[in-house]
Amino acid sequence: MMRDYTGRISVPMLMRTILFASITAVVTSQIPGLLSLMPVADNMSANLIDPAATGSLPSSLPSTASSPTSAARLTFDGQGHFVGTFSVNGKFIAGMVDTGATYVALNQSVAAKLGLSPAAFDFRYPVNTANGRTSAAKVTLSEITVGNVRVSNVEALVLKDEALSTTLIGMSFLNKLSSYSVSDGALSLNQ
Repeated sequence: MMRDYTGRISVPMLMRTILFASITAVVTSQIPGLLSLMPVADNMSANLIDPAATGSLPSSLPSTASSPTSAARLTFDGQGHFVGTFSVNGKFIAGMVDTGATYVALNQSVAAKLGLSPAAFDFRYPVNTANGRTSAAKVTLSEITVGNVRVSNVEALVLKDEALSTTLIGMSFLNKLSSYSVSDGALSLNQ
């Protein structure tokens, strides 16, 4: 029991303690739900390790917008990632937006489906992935479209199939947009 300095039970102090404990219990019970709404960083980033040591990559070419107000919206999947269907070089593929990836990254199998010639792949660029360090080939994709957003001449890296299982839509695509933002559990892409 809560007692004041005279030893008597203090009802106001007891009420404040109960109120504080109740608020604390409600807040702490909601934390897991709030955390599930936050995006989870994907450790499958296709980041170039040292372009200066391997020969620099050319900078991105300007994007081509279908209209100045083009927009698309992607929602979270069950794991907190933004995923969607993208048209790449005219073929539909599933992809996951990864702001931690410097480039769009796809594996050899997806690259072949897009009509890219495996014989032209020069795996000389070192990258870090969830599976460790590997080498990638640099390519330029003619076009990536999602919703009404269309971007041309997007730099990408092709990795071996065992190094990458998911197509990552990285910053080489996102940097060509006028803006992108996250609100209400969705990623908005704007041209």
